[in-house]
Amino acid sequence: MASIVFLILAIVLSFRTSGATSRGGLFEASAAMEKHEQWMARFHRAYSDVSEKTSRFEVFKKNLEFVENFNMNANRTYKLDVNEFSDLTNEEFRARYMGLVVPEGMTTSGSTETVSFRYENVSVSETGEGMDWRQEGAVTSIKNQGQCVAAVEGITKIAKGQLVSLSEQQLLDCNNENNGCYGGIMSKSFEYIINNQGITSEDNYPYQGAQQTCASTTESTDSVAATINGYETIPNNDEEALLKAVSQQPVSAVIDGSGEAFMLGSNLTPCEITKKMAKYSLPRAGHQD
Repeated sequence: MASIVFLILAIVLSFRTSGATSRGGLFEASAAMEKHEQWMARFHRAYSDVSEKTSRFEVFKKNLEFVENFNMNANRTYKLDVNEFSDLTNEEFRARYMGLVVPEGMTTSGSTETVSFRYENVSVSETGEGMDWRQEGAVTSIKNQGQCVAAVEGITKIAKGQLVSLSEQQLLDCNNENNGCYGGIMSKSFEYIINNQGITSEDNYPYQGAQQTCASTTESTDSVAATINGYETIPNNDEEALLKAVSQQPVSAVIDGSGEAFMLGSNLTPCEITKKMAKYSLPRAGHQD
């Protein structure tokens, strides 16, 4: 009799546990669906049909789980969050946004001439405890496609005292040495600006988000907003050289944005960003010890 009672009790307990697990799974799925709807409204995302929405929800849910698990680690110095990329797989993100294209056989020298590192003789003690070129008014606001012109904007501000937002669209449309929206490398953009004897302002040639025909107005010297006569590459794998350079001016850097932690990053600091390696181009706006 006791064995029968025990068997019945075990069955009841098993049923209750199974029911609780099922309800927990339904609750989690419902919460994820609600977060997906909120995310769609926040980022103005719409899908063509129910099938696409279902498949994108599954991707979103997987990315949401990654974010929540990552943020549970109290030792992390930064947090992740859902963002505009959260319904993309990492493979889709890399295919769509990883744009660095390094020409085969490229060396570390800049322009067409080999030059010594201009800040070699800067003492590390001269770099100070920190430098933020944004506070010096040498960096424009964050742009979605501002990586190539930001360093030129900064050095123009330092040299002439005027900060002008320069045209990324001109580089997309007129620089045939890079691949437009399909990627390229900063040095080719610098070479275009040198050979073109300047670049116009963003006001004069606004960003359109897609490669178009090069405007004839860029051939006129009247439209030039900034010029450079050369550039150079900071020595490879030399953090001290980078410190010296960025203490003197904003520089262009390349980082690896291919992992999920970068794709879903939220409020990364410059130090955390530059610990990663190289497939995104962006300006390095300062340093802090």
